[in-house]
Amino acid sequence: MATNSSHLTEGRDRALSSLTASIGALNLAEQDSGIRPAKTVFGSAGVLLDTIRDSAANDQEYVKLGLSCANVCRALDRGLNGRRTEDLSEYLLGAVETLTTTVATIQKAIIKQGKQGSASHPFHAKHDKEKIAAWERDLDRILLIFNTELAIDTHVMVAGTYKNVLAIQEGAHSVQASTPPGELPPPAPKAFFGRGALIEEVVGHAEKLESIALIGAGGIGKTSIALTILEDDRIKARFGDNRRFIRCEQFLASRAHFLARLSKVIGAGVDNPEDLVPLRPFLSSKETLIILDNAESILDPQGPNHKEIYAVVDELCQFKTLCLCITSRMTSVPRYCKRPRIPTLSMEAAREIFYGIYGNDERSVIIDNLLQRLDFHALSITLLATAASDNVWDHDRLAKEWDEQRAQVLRTDHNESLAATIELSLTSPTFRKLGPDAHDLLGVVAFFPQGVGEKNLEWLFPTTPSRANIFDKFCALSLTHRSSGFITMLAPIRDYFRPRDPKASPLLCATKDHYFTRLSINPDPSRSLSGETQWIVLEDVNVEHLLDIFTSIDTG
Repeated sequence: MATNSSHLTEGRDRALSSLTASIGALNLAEQDSGIRPAKTVFGSAGVLLDTIRDSAANDQEYVKLGLSCANVCRALDRGLNGRRTEDLSEYLLGAVETLTTTVATIQKAIIKQGKQGSASHPFHAKHDKEKIAAWERDLDRILLIFNTELAIDTHVMVAGTYKNVLAIQEGAHSVQASTPPGELPPPAPKAFFGRGALIEEVVGHAEKLESIALIGAGGIGKTSIALTILEDDRIKARFGDNRRFIRCEQFLASRAHFLARLSKVIGAGVDNPEDLVPLRPFLSSKETLIILDNAESILDPQGPNHKEIYAVVDELCQFKTLCLCITSRMTSVPRYCKRPRIPTLSMEAAREIFYGIYGNDERSVIIDNLLQRLDFHALSITLLATAASDNVWDHDRLAKEWDEQRAQVLRTDHNESLAATIELSLTSPTFRKLGPDAHDLLGVVAFFPQGVGEKNLEWLFPTTPSRANIFDKFCALSLTHRSSGFITMLAPIRDYFRPRDPKASPLLCATKDHYFTRLSINPDPSRSLSGETQWIVLEDVNVEHLLDIFTSIDTG
C-alpha cells in the first residue's frame, strides 16, 4: 500500500512539473508571437493550465486535459514560427481563432466548476469524465483542422517548387494512368448484418440518380450502411470508380472549406473554388455517387454558415449525373432527398454482431435479454460486446455489470463510448440554442418508460416557454422519436439521460406533482372511458413507474 501511495505521489509530482513547464513555455510563446490571435490563445491556455495546477492537482483527468491543450498550443507555435499575420491565409487565421474560442470555453467552464465546488476539492473529475473527454475531442478536432489549413497554406506558398516537382514526375504519372483522380472511399465494414431490405431500397434510388438522406440517431448504423452501398456490386457497375466519400466533420463548416474538399475528393483539380461554377463541367461529365457523411456538422440550421452551405448541397442534388447520399442525425437536408427509414436491428442481426465480437458461439437467453434492453441499437451492441470481450466477462458477469452501470459499460479502452456519440448532438448549434432547460427536459423524457405524451406537454411543462418547438427539435436532432402518441427515446439514449437521483431533479419533481394532481381527480364512474380514465389507461406504464419510484423515495 505504501508503494502504491509513493507511485501516486511521484506521478502527481511529474504531472505538476509538466504543467509548470508547459505554463512557462506558453508564457514565452505569448511574448514572442507576432500574431495577435495566437497571443490570445497562448494567454488563455496559460491561465487554464495555471487554474488546473493550483486547484485540481489530484484530478488526473483534468491534468491530462491541460497537457493536451498545451500540446495543441505547442503545435500551433511551431507552425506559426517566424510568420506574421499578413502571411497567413484567411482560412488559417480562422483555424487559429477557432482554437482560441475552444480554449476560452474550456477555461470558463472549469473556472465556473471550481467556484461551484468545495474550497478543498472544487472539481469532481469522475463525475465530469464525459465532459472532459468531449473537451479533449474538441482539441483533437481543432488540431486536425489547424494542421490541414497549415498544410494547405504551405502548399500555396511553395506552389512554384511543387509545379517543378510535378514536371519531373510527369513520366511517373503516365504509369499510374489507370488510377482515377481524387480520393477513393474507405472500405465497407466487415461485419454488417440485417439491412438487406434497406440496402435494396437505397441502391434502387441510387441507380435512378435520386438524392438520398439516411437520417437517424447516432450509432444506429448510418455510416456503415453508406459504406456498404458504395461497395455494392450494382453500384460499382453503375458508377465504376466514380464513388466518393466525404467526412463532413473533418473540416470547418464554411462554403469555402466544403467546396475545396469536394474539389479534392472528386479529383476536379480546381484549387479553392468560390462556388460550383468551375466544378460543373467535371460533375456533369460522368455519373458519380458522393456520400456526405455526418452532414449535420455542416447543415445545422443554426450554424453560422448554414445557408450558403445548404445552397451548395441543394444545387448538387439538382445535377442529373450525380447521386448525393447524405448521412445525418438532423432532418435539415435538401427537400427532394429520398428518406428511407432506418430501423433498429433484428434479433438475429444483433446476435451476429454481438457474438462476432465476443467470440463465443454459445447462444444465451441472458444475451438475448441484454440485446432487447438495448433496443437492438447497433453501436451499443458493438460496445457491449467489445467491453465483454476485453474484460473476459462471462454472460452472468456482463449482465451484472449492465444492471449496475448501464451506459457506463458502453465504452471501450480505445476511447469509444456511447456518451461520446450522444454528446456530438448536444454540442450542435441547434441544441445549444434550445436553452438551459433542454438537457433537463431530455432527462424527464428518459425517466418515463413510455416517454412523454405529445398531447400532454402543456400541462406537464407549463413554465417552459416554446415547449412544443423544443420537443420538435429533439426529434429533428434524432435524440428522440415519436411513437404511438409519445415522444420517447431508444433505450441506450434513455439510459444516458435518465436522472441518477430522480428526487434531485427539480423539473422531474415538478412533473411528478403535475401527474399526481391529475391522478387525484376522480373520474366519472358512469362513463366507462371518460377523458381522465382513458388518459390513465394510455399512461399506465408511466404512472406505475412514477408511483414506484417516488412513493419509495418519499412516502408522504
